[in-house]
Amino acid sequence: MPRTLQPGQAAQLFVIDVETGVSALIAESGELLFEAPNWTPDGRSLIVNGDGRLFRVDLSSGAFDEIDLGGVTELNNDHVLSPDGRTVYVSSDDGHLYAIPLEGGGNRRVSNDRGADFRYYLHGISPDGGQLAYIGLEFTAGGVRTNVFTIPAAGGADMQLTEEDAPHDGSEFSPDGEWIYFNSERGSSAQGHAQLFRMSLDGEDVTQLTFDERVNWFPHLSPSGERLAYLSYPPGTLGHPADLDVIIRIADADASEPRDLVHLFGGQGTLNVNSWDPTGTRLAYVAYPVS
Repeated sequence: MPRTLQPGQAAQLFVIDVETGVSALIAESGELLFEAPNWTPDGRSLIVNGDGRLFRVDLSSGAFDEIDLGGVTELNNDHVLSPDGRTVYVSSDDGHLYAIPLEGGGNRRVSNDRGADFRYYLHGISPDGGQLAYIGLEFTAGGVRTNVFTIPAAGGADMQLTEEDAPHDGSEFSPDGEWIYFNSERGSSAQGHAQLFRMSLDGEDVTQLTFDERVNWFPHLSPSGERLAYLSYPPGTLGHPADLDVIIRIADADASEPRDLVHLFGGQGTLNVNSWDPTGTRLAYVAYPVS
């Protein structure tokens, strides 16, 4: 079921200059709860989801143009663009991943049928466009497990990279294709203390990057690989809920030298996918203020 706005709430799409900290409002709605902005490679448009649908937002006018999903219904907020900008890969609420041409022409299911107890949640695409990184959610007798997997973008065998009971999320390739960044609670014995990690493509060399008291989610590297943006929740936050006072932080690629970029009311939907512009100088994000 797609999220909806509270009474008196708005969804606001911003672009922020990471050097000056100045944000520009691109679009606003009191009706459509849109989420998770991606940039098109030409830097002229943003891709967002809302109400189970997908939209292209013109950066200059703020106009929304709905994208034909070729029959795929009820998207969640996980979508990435191919490096050439011709294909958008999406997660559907049916638990599967799909490839959809941005200019129309149907869809192709990428994910495998692993039964009703397994669901795919997309987060990243490799720099060459050949692999997708996703979170596999498995319903087990002991509860729910979320781990990091990859799958060829053309379809093929799933590769499991982590196998932990601790939650994992936000898996994304580094621009050089050598690492996968993610957030997890694997470094803590207490729930509600997710931190940022990276690992090699075979699931080895796992390194914890953040160690602070806040709850850190969704690591996104800039196109050059020199900067890391992420969403920082208040201490003790469980999962990545909506409607909290959160911070978007910027740091070096190893998460050193973090600084607060912007404080806002948001959370879920604010920065779920990589929201760096092609030049690595701006970020797109969504705030959800309540009047």
